[in-house]
Amino acid sequence: MSDHITLVGNIVGDPEARTTRGGDSIAAFRLAVSERRFDRERNQWVDGHTSYYAVSVFGELGKNALASVRKGERVVVTGRLRLREWENETKRGVSADVTAEAIGHDLRWGVTRFQRTPRGDTARAEVTDQAAASAEQWASPAASDESATPGAVNTEEVSDPVLPETADATPF
Repeated sequence: MSDHITLVGNIVGDPEARTTRGGDSIAAFRLAVSERRFDRERNQWVDGHTSYYAVSVFGELGKNALASVRKGERVVVTGRLRLREWENETKRGVSADVTAEAIGHDLRWGVTRFQRTPRGDTARAEVTDQAAASAEQWASPAASDESATPGAVNTEEVSDPVLPETADATPF
């Protein structure tokens, strides 16, 4: 089965670089998608079930993902879902695999800066180094320092629109 799906969740571990038998590069990571809702009776956020997805990212998108996203970051992934049945000596199960067609940071919880990837391997190495240096700041917006990264945003000046019934609660 292969269906189109959009997921919003947190990256469980740093993306890994892998290679196909044909020599093509792949980025692979796991994505945790949790159900969260506001319980008006208890006046608090409650956790629901968490689903885990194995995400594979091919080609240039995969190379850019390796340079851009890290463990703990909240991302939006769009791609093709494939449910795969598996079995080993002790148990059986179903795995949800996603082949990503697009990835981006969830801007509800932080800021990011787009940088077009120059063509050529030498330019890519430079962009990768720059992205790796600023990736930690994206994951922790409160620790950002405007002088450390060009284009950084002081998060204290950014106001977050909040619904009236959730003014004192945050889902994460």
